[in-house]
Amino acid sequence: MVARSRQDVEGLRRAGEATGCLLQALVTRAQPGTTTGDLEAFAARYIKQLGAEPVFATENRFPGCINTSIDDEAVHGVPGPRVLRRGDLLKIDCGMRLDGYCGDATVTVAVGPVERLIPERRQVMAAANEALRLGIGAVRVGGRVGDIGDAMQSYVEGAGLRLLPQFTGHGLGRRLWEDPVIPALGRPGTGPRIEDGMVFTIEPIVVAGSTRTFAGRDGWTMRTVDGRPAAQFEHTIMATRKGPRVLTQCGPGR
Repeated sequence: MVARSRQDVEGLRRAGEATGCLLQALVTRAQPGTTTGDLEAFAARYIKQLGAEPVFATENRFPGCINTSIDDEAVHGVPGPRVLRRGDLLKIDCGMRLDGYCGDATVTVAVGPVERLIPERRQVMAAANEALRLGIGAVRVGGRVGDIGDAMQSYVEGAGLRLLPQFTGHGLGRRLWEDPVIPALGRPGTGPRIEDGMVFTIEPIVVAGSTRTFAGRDGWTMRTVDGRPAAQFEHTIMATRKGPRVLTQCGPGR
């Protein structure tokens, strides 16, 4: 979506903030002994209390309102009875539609003290977080979406790691998945032009080894073929003439 009206801008802001606050609440609950199903149940109650829609389930028939992916699970992990353990590398992906507008965000966290993560898990987590920061910094009205991918790719590959090219960011608005595609890899000056008010996600997934993935037994969970860890961070961004605006942050006091 390109948000041109005050209604669109405000609706996207509210949906993004609600998504960010849900994600923040889930992070505090991602403790050893908790199950991914416990996180799903909390998210379902949270979304229902807002009067919002669990958009992953309604738009894509995903069997849950959040994704919970652990260690070598890159994306689309299905919540269930799995118990979180100290040293797990957990990715939580949240999305919702609130009052007709969507928000989408992902964070990677250590379960338990970050010091308990094996070094490779810490490395990919830190790199994915920095890649997102650099990708956001590359957003310029009048620029191209390839500039975003280039900023992320240059950093990640320079650190001796790799980005998964098959999973991309995307436009969103009243639907969760819209144009344009926001590539994880890119060349500067290529791809669709970034417009004032354009809203999209940036969501780098960093791996230490192979970029090949395969679907697990549930048909949803995508895992790295070599079993090495993956980390992802994601925000929903609005491009403005004053610079990129991060929509999926939890506001003060929330």
